[in-house]
Amino acid sequence: MSSQGAASQRSRITTHVLDSTSGRPAEGVVVELSAREGDGWRRLDAAATDADGRVSRLGADELPAGDYRLRFDTAAYFAARGVESFYPEVVLTFHVADDGRHVHAPLLLSPFAYSTYRGS
Repeated sequence: MSSQGAASQRSRITTHVLDSTSGRPAEGVVVELSAREGDGWRRLDAAATDADGRVSRLGADELPAGDYRLRFDTAAYFAARGVESFYPEVVLTFHVADDGRHVHAPLLLSPFAYSTYRGS
């Protein structure tokens, strides 16, 4: 499949989660997308990571510039695996510019630490 074909099958904002303790994709992590509205947040969409740890459809294909956040339900993910964890959730807040660029916000996760970066 061409890269243009792959791009058309994903939303503007995507994510993936890697369980860094096992070195494997974190399947089944529920992720919520919200947009800042005034002093609060409005939930736009939610999805669970697939077998490859990815969410490629989350929210609209086109989004206005503004502040957004992804909330990862890490408590449920680790509880389902019988693993004690320090973080019941991870919340990433980021800005989407008015430039039309795809926004990929991955999460590297372990029970007692996490890391993120702007992906491509």
